[in-house]
Amino acid sequence: MYRIIPYINMAFEVYNWLIIVRVFLSWIPHDPYRPVFRFIYEITEPVLAPFRRLMGGRMMIDFSPIIAIIVLQFVERLIIDILRYL
Repeated sequence: MYRIIPYINMAFEVYNWLIIVRVFLSWIPHDPYRPVFRFIYEITEPVLAPFRRLMGGRMMIDFSPIIAIIVLQFVERLIIDILRYL
């Protein structure tokens, strides 16, 4: 089980970076229908959408990426601790 831990770390790190890239994309004008941008939106939306719904749409600033990254780090630690215990 120890052999899979680096891959789990890498997968979570890549996903966190995709969320950060999506935040930066929201600050600059871009074409969301280009394949690279569309991929980033489609891969991150399933995680960000529930947090966005929980917070409601009343805020000017979208804090869902920050909360999503914190929760993903917690889930990563939990998965790694479970694998180390096995």
